[in-house]
Amino acid sequence: MALPLEGLRVLDFSQIVAGPMCSQMLGDMGAEIIKIERAGEGEFLRNTSYIFKGGESVSFLGLNRNKESLGIDLSKPEGKEIVYKLTKVSDVVLENFRPTVMDKLGLGYEHLAKINPGIVFCSI
Repeated sequence: MALPLEGLRVLDFSQIVAGPMCSQMLGDMGAEIIKIERAGEGEFLRNTSYIFKGGESVSFLGLNRNKESLGIDLSKPEGKEIVYKLTKVSDVVLENFRPTVMDKLGLGYEHLAKINPGIVFCSI
């Protein structure tokens, strides 16, 4: 049985709870979720709350099922280039940074829409 969002690709820059829960639900409905995390550190929740023996927290695992994860340094041109390439083949960008953070990184809607005019940009 096909899921309703199969074939949809989401670039998920979100962290903590609200954004990851949103993308988790999209993944549950069949969307491909590519979680963008800080290179070398991962998302903040990976190292908080109760930690499993394997090194990841219960909170992180509970909110990030159905996702692929990619560590990228968004402050470097190489990191931005990876995001630009992924934007070309994605349908949705999801983020929950403070206002203007994505714009300052060169990853705001105005910039990414030039790369993919059909991109849906969701800010939480």
